[in-house]
Amino acid sequence: MTTLLIVEDTEDLRRVLDRLFTRAGFTVHSAADGQAALDLARRHPPDVVLTDLDMPRLDGLQLCKAIRADPALCDTPVAILSGGITPGDPRTADSTACGVWLKPFDSDDLVAAVRHLADLGHHTHPGTPAPCTRHHG
Repeated sequence: MTTLLIVEDTEDLRRVLDRLFTRAGFTVHSAADGQAALDLARRHPPDVVLTDLDMPRLDGLQLCKAIRADPALCDTPVAILSGGITPGDPRTADSTACGVWLKPFDSDDLVAAVRHLADLGHHTHPGTPAPCTRHHG
């Protein structure tokens, strides 16, 4: 089973995402902030990380950078799910995230996108062409 780490500081949405992906067949771990997510990812490396952007302790961009800087996690697919950005937001351009999705989201589309990232598997990002596609939906 694919292990997904959901990082979302809004408890209700974190529960909705947890339920959505569990029903879709994922093993789900979740965290309420970026630092807790990084600690959890180091203990239980996920296949994919789905993170909010605006969170306490480490925001989604800082989390993505921390994952890319960690030799044990650097090739993990990371996707950003946020309601605080607009398509083409320059903050996400250099994030090395594999994709950016906007809230509100279509549940089926989000599950399909995360499944696609899981199917791509772990891959490199900095300095090499990544086999992931950046998507703004």
